Amino acid sequence: MSVCSLGDWLNILALTALAGNLTQGDYRTQSLAIGGVFIAKMLPAVLLGPLAGAFADRFDRRITMVSCDVARFAVVLSIPLVGSYQWVIVATILVECVNLFWVPAKDATVPNLVPKEQLESANQLNLLVTYGSAPVAALLFTALSVVGDALNNLVPFMSGMDPTGLALIVNACAYLVSAGLIFTLRGIPKRDTAISTPSVLKQIVEGWRFVGGNRLVRGLIIGMLGAFAAGGAVVGVAKIYVVALGGGDAAYGVVFAAVFVGMALGMFFGLRLLRELSRRRLFGLAITVAGVVLAAIALIHNLVIVVMLTVVLGACAGIAWIIGYTLIGLEVEDSMRGRTFSFLQSTARVTLLLVVAAANPLAAIFGSHPLRLGDLTYQFDGSNLVLVVGGVLATVVGLLALRHMDDRKGVSLSEDLIAAVRGERPQAEATERVPGLFVAFEGGEGSGKTTQSRLLAIWLRDQGYDVVQTREPGSTKIGMRLRAILLDAAERGLSARSEALLYAADRAEHVEKVIRPALYRGSLVISDRYVDSSLAYQGAGRSLDPEDVSKVNAWATGGLVPHLTVLIDTPPQVGLARLGGAADRIEAEPLDFHERVRKEFRSLAAAASDRYLVVDGTLPSEQITRLIQDRVHEILPDPVPRESEDITGTMPAIRD
Repeated sequence: MSVCSLGDWLNILALTALAGNLTQGDYRTQSLAIGGVFIAKMLPAVLLGPLAGAFADRFDRRITMVSCDVARFAVVLSIPLVGSYQWVIVATILVECVNLFWVPAKDATVPNLVPKEQLESANQLNLLVTYGSAPVAALLFTALSVVGDALNNLVPFMSGMDPTGLALIVNACAYLVSAGLIFTLRGIPKRDTAISTPSVLKQIVEGWRFVGGNRLVRGLIIGMLGAFAAGGAVVGVAKIYVVALGGGDAAYGVVFAAVFVGMALGMFFGLRLLRELSRRRLFGLAITVAGVVLAAIALIHNLVIVVMLTVVLGACAGIAWIIGYTLIGLEVEDSMRGRTFSFLQSTARVTLLLVVAAANPLAAIFGSHPLRLGDLTYQFDGSNLVLVVGGVLATVVGLLALRHMDDRKGVSLSEDLIAAVRGERPQAEATERVPGLFVAFEGGEGSGKTTQSRLLAIWLRDQGYDVVQTREPGSTKIGMRLRAILLDAAERGLSARSEALLYAADRAEHVEKVIRPALYRGSLVISDRYVDSSLAYQGAGRSLDPEDVSKVNAWATGGLVPHLTVLIDTPPQVGLARLGGAADRIEAEPLDFHERVRKEFRSLAAAASDRYLVVDGTLPSEQITRLIQDRVHEILPDPVPRESEDITGTMPAIRD
């Protein structure tokens, strides 16, 4: 496996370099030639993958792998002998077709060679030799390119051979060595239980059905595919960009190695350096920084600086890749995990194919343009354009992922990042993964949120869900005492800070005694008010620093954030007019207080639109109920009938 992986990476480098060398002199032709190699390498996997998987389950796997290695040896060896671009494309397609039969046979064989309890370690070793051989191949290619140039000048019969010819000969020998090694492994079984391999298109369709219903996984997939698309842009134009910077095949190998060296540094040291930072935040941040670095690479015309920035780019990619895979492993049910990974790999393959297919034609169409500013001349060509577009794409996707997945809303990212670099723990723990579902209702006085939360609880119970309906303040014994103080109209002298702290104290008790235990049981928790009420009432209404209010409540709740917040947006004049009886301490505040509260609720919803459902509170009650039910239905887990629980069942009715 190690020898074959080394040969595969060396094959990529040598073929792209050879394609560029054979078409030197015309920038557009060179761009299209290199893009054609990448398309030829990826297209067979998209079209013939299922057929090859079925073949591996029906024939002697040892003979299959040996035959494939011998075939790859012969085809790769013929490339420098023929020396034409047309044969490079044909040979690339042939090698990739053979690879499709070798890889499934190898993957199906590994579980039969190790004990079951060691299979995970074997798969980790598989990943290590697959990607760990890339920088070795890049350094070997660099050395062989230098030796090839020297031999062209010293050995007469090699003067007409392309400098990449030596790398291709070593590449072919690697496949021959692999064939000899595998031929000696007599313990490989001839066949095992057949494995059904769906088509790439079917994997994508089935995977998207699941991914589309899970907001976190959807954010992860979009972020990783965006990173793949940016990476595809880099892969497509790397060779011609290095040439434009004045480097040759050896420089191309160094840049290629820099990517994987950076990935290794990011995976092993980046995560340790920022171990205290929320992994969801770090995922989006890594992709965003990668986009900015890629844009810088596109604009800087210094090969040494480009190599250093490429290491940083690789580190960001390594951090995002390992976090994405880890979060999918944690967030996706075991029964769906394999299909999710299969969906990601299949979609990534198609994404790379489409981007690489588009990147080089775009570079070729744009061509090369010198920009003159007085005595200064700046060369901006198609490869620069593609890299800039890739950088912008990665930056946008990273920001979207950061916004979509942020589990510490209200807590400054810069403060979190500084604390993580210092090795300090964040001010509040990130929201933990719980089996239950948490829905909070927010709104001003008389908005109708209490009525709608009760109707939602009834609807969910009718569908077989275990529902805990609760409220703030006053859902616990201590909370009931705090509620009496907070809403007593006689307590008009209570300071704004004291009020904020009392609400936070009630919320801490509420989360500890009611919400978190219910979520860990797998229940659906519906709360009438939560943290956003403090941000609106004490932050905006009482004119306290919203950052202070956010920090206090993040600490009080341990960072627990609702999966969905329903805001019943009702004008204060309408809501207050609905109230009957004596007004409590909050209801008695002047109209401008309630206007500030409403404005802040709307601002919070706009800043976290993926977590909020904003409903017009002046609509008929039945229409509001339907809108809420439709939104909640999108995030519901499968119902598990259990004995329902309502901690407010013995409490008196509460006015909205």
